[in-house]
Amino acid sequence: MPLLTYQQARPWAKAMRQAVELKKMPPWFAVGGGPFHNNPSLTAEEIKTISAWAEAGAPRGPAREAPQPAHWTNGWNIRSPDLVVAAQRPFAVPASGTVDYQFVILPLRTMEDHWVTAAEIRPGARSAVHHIVAYIREPGSEWLKDAPRNQAFRAQGVTTSDILAIYTPGQAPFQAPEGMAKRLPAGSELVLQFHYTPNGTPEMDQTSVGMVFTSKPPTKRVLTLQIGNAEFHIPPGDPNYRVSAGGTLPNDALLLSMFPHMHLRGKAFEYEITAEGGHAETLLRVAPYSFQWQLNYVLEQPRLLRKGTHLRFTGWFDNSPANPFNPDPLKEVSYGEQSWEEMMIGFFDVAVDPKLDKSAFFVR
Repeated sequence: MPLLTYQQARPWAKAMRQAVELKKMPPWFAVGGGPFHNNPSLTAEEIKTISAWAEAGAPRGPAREAPQPAHWTNGWNIRSPDLVVAAQRPFAVPASGTVDYQFVILPLRTMEDHWVTAAEIRPGARSAVHHIVAYIREPGSEWLKDAPRNQAFRAQGVTTSDILAIYTPGQAPFQAPEGMAKRLPAGSELVLQFHYTPNGTPEMDQTSVGMVFTSKPPTKRVLTLQIGNAEFHIPPGDPNYRVSAGGTLPNDALLLSMFPHMHLRGKAFEYEITAEGGHAETLLRVAPYSFQWQLNYVLEQPRLLRKGTHLRFTGWFDNSPANPFNPDPLKEVSYGEQSWEEMMIGFFDVAVDPKLDKSAFFVR
């Protein structure tokens, strides 16, 4: 329900007061680390103002002081893309049932290397899309080399290809910091990974991806790295099961952002580093973790991580009946793609020397 006008908002004044006092809105779950550039949290004074307004009966203020109506972007949220690619055929999402992860390879037919400063994934059926990941499949890659192009197919396995952009509801498009960009080699293809969630209504999804290029060579290349653990078994009823993964950074890198990923039993997530000398530091702690609001936490200032820095990511899971989102607290839960299974992955964006590629940053 929109809350764009006074008439729309007034009946919900008490609910709004409760939501801001409990800090359920705006959604933000970082309780450690930072500071973060994209933190939308209200100040104590702003919360006090909303609470007092609701307590007073939600009076209407002077018309002359009313803000201008909100302007919504009808189209791309990035600037006009230099290149747009789309699936040639829509994918039919059924009204119910389980849809395995789908992949679509989109040839780009670019004749020269490009540096991408912004990228946006636009689903055609947002209500049926849980997430979309756009990978850059470089020329010569063995990954999915024999798969069909421009049509959906099922695939398994992992890839070392870099990620161009990720779509989740509420997630902002990829926008590189000034002087930084993602590399798109000539002849590359985009591999789109789709996680569809049927919602009771048949949907047709035809997703497109827009990219903005720069002709100016960047000072830093942006890479998306990840550390995860797929070897876990969460016991039935366990309210606080811990899963960790780690590695050592093989080269210097500037940390830009962190994006934790779990499913419905996800409870909390932590990014921790240990530098030479043994000093441990929490870069991000998310508690509670929300599967409904999967957020990217962008640092206010990039953080230099030196070669040899040890990374430790930890996720906690609640497989108990007390978890209202738990599909079945009587089941042991292992790694899997679907929402009733689990994942434990810590994505993080880094900025590196433009001459380095992702193979130089496989965390060991």
